[in-house]
Amino acid sequence: MIWPAESIWEAIYPLLPDFTVEVLPQIDSTNSELMRRVRAGHCEPTLLVAEQQTAGRGRLGRDWHSAVGESLTFSLALPLAPADWSGLSLAVGVAVAQSLHPDLQLKWPNDVWLQGRKLGGILIETAGQGDQRVAVVGIGLNIAPREATGLSTAPAWLQEVLPDVDAGAALLRIAAPLVQALKAFELAGFAPFQPQFAQRDLLRDRAVTLSNGTVGMARGVDALGGLRVQTPEGMQTVTSAEVSVRPAKEAG
Repeated sequence: MIWPAESIWEAIYPLLPDFTVEVLPQIDSTNSELMRRVRAGHCEPTLLVAEQQTAGRGRLGRDWHSAVGESLTFSLALPLAPADWSGLSLAVGVAVAQSLHPDLQLKWPNDVWLQGRKLGGILIETAGQGDQRVAVVGIGLNIAPREATGLSTAPAWLQEVLPDVDAGAALLRIAAPLVQALKAFELAGFAPFQPQFAQRDLLRDRAVTLSNGTVGMARGVDALGGLRVQTPEGMQTVTSAEVSVRPAKEAG
């Protein structure tokens, strides 16, 4: 696998002069590694790519494994100081989807979908060092066909819509727009991303079931990235990242 590390660095250097790109053949988790570094005092902007993750993590502690060539797994560590962190995973999703393909949709709060199936996910963690806070943005995307074994729904992969794109080419498309989005979010929060998210909102105007059993209709997201759900008791805004949302099953 050939990674365009130099091209990625050249694209991002004007935005982050102290930026570095690293590619590792194998690691437990790119997010875990960057979090370890931040806690040890290394807070410089770093994009870390792994050809293979042995203990990758999704949201709610779910596993995210990657095989060489089949998927793209990377994390970006970047010092950030937004006034409000709400909606960051949605802004990242917008950047990823817009840089790849118009058919990609976003499932609140942090999944990328294609044609009704999950293509990838986003995991955001933060760590502090003194008065500095560093965001570690982890992204995993299926690039080539993947087995559906053990999954409730068959996964999607990027080569369905971009047959000639490999993991390196996908990363080159995503990297600079991702950094630009994070810098824009730092300045103005989620609100400027709200209309762009709405264009790709997988759940909007669909029946959804929240993990606490509440059933309602998803009505988009607010200016802070909260999911608005019309329930029999009225409109609720769901903000917790620990809430799992799934479309309700169709009747019949």
